[in-house]
Amino acid sequence: MVLRLTLVARATCQQEIKKSRFIAVAGPVADEAAAKDFIAAQSDPSANHNCWAWRLGQNYRFNDDGEPGGTAGKPILAAIDGQSLDHVAVVVTRWFGGILLGSGGLIRAYGGTAALCLRKAAKVELIDTVSGTFACAFSDLALVQSRLAALSGVQVAVQTFMDDGAALSVSAPKSEAPDVERMLTDLTRGRSMIRWTE
Repeated sequence: MVLRLTLVARATCQQEIKKSRFIAVAGPVADEAAAKDFIAAQSDPSANHNCWAWRLGQNYRFNDDGEPGGTAGKPILAAIDGQSLDHVAVVVTRWFGGILLGSGGLIRAYGGTAALCLRKAAKVELIDTVSGTFACAFSDLALVQSRLAALSGVQVAVQTFMDDGAALSVSAPKSEAPDVERMLTDLTRGRSMIRWTE
């Protein structure tokens, strides 16, 4: 199994290449809408170019924003892929310094600035999770809550109280879901079962 990583938080990096200033901003993104929002938020309208790329699993996009085709967005995507990152967007902004870099120079500048930014960024393993709902009686609630809290990677997102108990919205790593399900069934002596959704 290939280890997939994403960024913990937004990271930035800046370098000057032949009087042109390049600033890279990288960050974790949950979906395509978040990637578009990130790009819009990090792009500087006063700059000459705001080139970008993002990867979300098998989906990806990149844009050269007026630079010659293939010299900016694609090298940024290559920097993301080169570090086995997923659910990541990168914007590299350029202020032109008056010296032409040529195609090879642009590829190295955009790809290199993105790679430098990503190398410096804190990373975390990307774990596939599943969500589910679980209802239990008040008599089982305290024990269920304490056992769920003790499990690594398991989170209770919402608790809704009813007349006879509570409904819990739970997320867990996909690989742990069968164990969580078994534990909850055992704790309630089969009275309650979790229903997983993707």
